[in-house]
Amino acid sequence: MMPVRRDLRFNLPPERACDWHAQGPHVTHFFNALSLLFPAGERFFMDSVRNYRDRIDDPELKKQVLGFIGQEAMHTREHVEYNHLLQQAGLPAHKLDRRLWTMLNFFRKVLPQSYQLAITVCLEHYTAMLAGLLLEDSTRIGGSVEGYTQMWTWHALEETEHKSVSYDVWNTVLKPGPGRYLLRAGTMLSTTVLFWLIVFDYNVRLIIADRKRGGHLRGMWRLTKYLYGPRHGVFPRIAGEWLSFFRPGFHPWDHDNRAQLARIDGLVAAVDAASTAEPHTRGATRRDVRAAA
Repeated sequence: MMPVRRDLRFNLPPERACDWHAQGPHVTHFFNALSLLFPAGERFFMDSVRNYRDRIDDPELKKQVLGFIGQEAMHTREHVEYNHLLQQAGLPAHKLDRRLWTMLNFFRKVLPQSYQLAITVCLEHYTAMLAGLLLEDSTRIGGSVEGYTQMWTWHALEETEHKSVSYDVWNTVLKPGPGRYLLRAGTMLSTTVLFWLIVFDYNVRLIIADRKRGGHLRGMWRLTKYLYGPRHGVFPRIAGEWLSFFRPGFHPWDHDNRAQLARIDGLVAAVDAASTAEPHTRGATRRDVRAAA
């Protein structure tokens, strides 16, 4: 599977940044909280793989690493702009973004490169699980505002396309044996705790900052069902795939959902058509981002 860098531009209506999901603002802010993790998080992913690029001899894997880095760079750019819309809407997006940059920069200084790569492998499995759920279950995002839906679908498709790259680098550059397995498994346990603590913290802070919308009891019930519902909740749906990570012979493509990638061409065409139809909105957003930078 060769990751392809796609330079797409999405029309994200600024006035819907806090309420673009069909399930309402509380579920919207769950996705918004995830978006706040991507600029710092994906730069960390790129750097942790770059640390080992010179130790990769397989030309195919080298090309996959270049594709992985190219895709993550595009994701970072788009989520920077998305997150700027959240800041413009009165949410503490930039403050929360800086907090994560500080944490990950600290990790770069104090953690061995092998542990940094292990963190990337674990979080790439999380992005693959959440991406697969979004792509395979239309209730995850169906009926939401088109531009935001397109952006999250694009991100999910590309996370699926490159979901094994960091793991294949891991298997290539680290010596096989019990030590490699224990590092991978132990890192997944610690990363799981930290990842969800950050997501829930950001989710709650966004909801509090957006308190003017009201309806918090109903919104929290919808969010609880969205995450924990026994039939369609995020956590019950990804539990089995999360546990599969602890098998010694695990590989990300054990969950083979590459059939979903047939949607990419249609999505690209739809995004291009939407960008052509509404060029001015996006241009204004980009100028605002450059000014803020």
